[in-house]
Amino acid sequence: MLVCDVGPRDGLQNDPVTLAPAVRAELCNRLADALVPRIEAVSFVHPDKVPQMAGAEDVIAALDRPAGTAFAGLVLNERGYERARACSLDHVEYALPVTDTFARRNQGVTLAGALKIGERLVAGARGDGARIGVTLSVAFGCPFEGRVRTDTVVRIAEQVAKWEPDELSLADTIGVGVPSQVHALVDRIIGFGMPIGCHFHNTRNTGYANAVAAVEAGVGVLDASVGGTGGCQFAPDATGNIATEDLVYLLHGMGVATGIDLDALIDCSQWLETQLGHDLPGQVRKAGTFALA
Repeated sequence: MLVCDVGPRDGLQNDPVTLAPAVRAELCNRLADALVPRIEAVSFVHPDKVPQMAGAEDVIAALDRPAGTAFAGLVLNERGYERARACSLDHVEYALPVTDTFARRNQGVTLAGALKIGERLVAGARGDGARIGVTLSVAFGCPFEGRVRTDTVVRIAEQVAKWEPDELSLADTIGVGVPSQVHALVDRIIGFGMPIGCHFHNTRNTGYANAVAAVEAGVGVLDASVGGTGGCQFAPDATGNIATEDLVYLLHGMGVATGIDLDALIDCSQWLETQLGHDLPGQVRKAGTFALA
């Protein structure tokens, strides 16, 4: 299982404490030292909109970038993609909302406009020889439009599949999904020919159950955030992602290999808590590990 830590991006973008680029780079380097295989280090967004993500280029410039760790950046449009490519990132992730209202609130476009942008970005990445993934935001429910029908998400996923991105992820941006939804969605899109990932928030304490359901359904990539940090300025009441260390403990206990050093990851989570100056919701950091076998 490939675990992507989105803490330096999704984890920090809504935190009341804004960390300097050098500190965010150190967080990335500590995660790499814990052998996390992919780290979403930054998002290329306007600093007036998300001040916590200012200085993305400075973060990337300060990374150690060891072999075996891929560094990713989130983009919302062509300008963000250009910035990401200039940094020579290993992976670019495009966020594609599946509802009109969230697309307007989050990215200032309609769903139709977001689809056109995504198609252009994937085509551009193919021409550039760059790796690009597409994340379907609010795929399990929208804070403004409510329930999102499975058929709607499947229809959009089928359209995205025709672009041939390297990966497609389903994001429970506000943490409303349940395992039956995960199975229903993954079962219907896994045959579209793309590696499938999932991104879960734990707003209603269903994130870890959803992660298990995703594993059972055949998902190959799971996002999580060190310490359980996270949230979205444009999604009211959304709280943190599932904690990376909690997810890794769960996966290892299930016999699912990740290659991650759990003890080093817990140390990283403890370090981040001191940098932010407030408690983080992850549990394994507090309770410690346990020999299950």
